[in-house]
Amino acid sequence: MTTDLLDLESLLTDEERAVRARVRALVDREIRPHIADWFERAHFPRELVPQLAAEGLLGMHLTGYGCAGRSAVEYGIAMQELEAGDSGIRTFASVQGSLAMTAIAKHGSEEQREAWLPRMAAGEAIGCFGLTEPGAGSDPGAMQTFARRDGGDWIIDGAKRWIGLASIADVAVIWAQTDDGVRGFLVETAPHGVPTPGFTAAPIEPKLSMRASIQCDIVLDGVRVPGAMRLPEARGLRAAFECLNEARFGIAWGALGAGRDALETALAYAGEREVFGRPLAAMQLTQARLAEMALSLQQAQLLALHLGRRKDAGLLRPHEISMGKLASCRTAIDVCREARAILGGNGVSLDHSPMRHAANLESVRTYEGTDEVHTLVIGQALTGIAAFRG
Repeated sequence: MTTDLLDLESLLTDEERAVRARVRALVDREIRPHIADWFERAHFPRELVPQLAAEGLLGMHLTGYGCAGRSAVEYGIAMQELEAGDSGIRTFASVQGSLAMTAIAKHGSEEQREAWLPRMAAGEAIGCFGLTEPGAGSDPGAMQTFARRDGGDWIIDGAKRWIGLASIADVAVIWAQTDDGVRGFLVETAPHGVPTPGFTAAPIEPKLSMRASIQCDIVLDGVRVPGAMRLPEARGLRAAFECLNEARFGIAWGALGAGRDALETALAYAGEREVFGRPLAAMQLTQARLAEMALSLQQAQLLALHLGRRKDAGLLRPHEISMGKLASCRTAIDVCREARAILGGNGVSLDHSPMRHAANLESVRTYEGTDEVHTLVIGQALTGIAAFRG
């Protein structure tokens, strides 16, 4: 049974369908058989990284330096298929490609791009993106991390929190206040195998969400960074937001993968489960739930596809990305909760995906901008007034 009741399949090109088929096959082969175990053990499968790289999924929207140079829609499709497996796996691809690699590609020097991007695209080096702080999540302008000049070097002091991949990263993109505004820096975590003095990254545990991925606290205690490691074009928070918008676009697609997987799971279960001598799927209340879930997902999918086409045409604006991220996350988490309810008590078992997806989406709807932040971005686009500023 298909959940694509509007035949959105017909809106994709042959090449886009081919990307979807390749990534879906990877997820079916390498992620689905293991994800319940990874989630239960809070294990990030680092052994999966070379396979993601081999499929061109790391920095896949970037061109050159070993990157795949795929379209925005193809990138969105890939993120959707990864998140149908698990949000934590899609998050790895987003942090690596949409945040760390994009920061280097957009704001780095040619030397920095040549040094890092080919290795990161190949999965030989892992990056993280250090913006959020313990006291500055939705308000990054209030960051306390500070970088001061010391001769030709910079000395960075501060702390970051909820930083994906930081404990396994080879390079950290660190955003810090300076005497000349916010700037971005590349911090090698262990050059030549020697840990960088003053840099520590510790996984945040235990977690109820995103258990198959890594989020960390970072402490920077007098970390010395050579002047050549400052990202020369990373000036002001606008530079950081450009990277965040790449990740948010991917989330607008990715979250719907989790929702679709939950709907498909609930639909299959309802067809097999018998109650009062009939399949659960024959009950009017169940059909009403399934219909509402499918309708919501198809509406959100149309929005994501529209945003992808606009991005490929160079027309996409930041508030549109906020609309996509907000709509997709809201839709997906509602669908996953309804799917869990259709599964009844069996829905709380890791034998089925909806509750795992719902737990993950609690994080997805929070990171890269909370519902409230995206709502106010849309409000500013409507009114011209930035309500989140004093």
